[in-house]
Amino acid sequence: MRIKKDDRVRYENSPKCIAYEYPLGDKDINVAYIEINGRYPDKGFVTNEAVKEILFVVEGEGKIVIEDEEHELKEGDVVLLLPKKKYFFDGKLKLVVPCSPAWYPEQHKNVEQA
Repeated sequence: MRIKKDDRVRYENSPKCIAYEYPLGDKDINVAYIEINGRYPDKGFVTNEAVKEILFVVEGEGKIVIEDEEHELKEGDVVLLLPKKKYFFDGKLKLVVPCSPAWYPEQHKNVEQA
């Protein structure tokens, strides 16, 4: 199966987080291209209730904070993000993110900082 760039679906999670989902039509896996420009979310954390993500840094530098662990990110790095983990990004990053099962917006939640 091939999905053309013109067929991707744009989601603006915030002005600092733009995601382009590639509609594979498969409930077990999907992939997105994500651009981070600053802190996302602006405050607190976000979490994915149901999906596991692999974050591959295509370009840029920044960090991800998962719960209480901070990880510096740069081109070529990979992070495994498990379901129900609270996280935020900060930096200028371009990511390719496969998700399993396939990501869907209803399971992506904002979480206030504890």
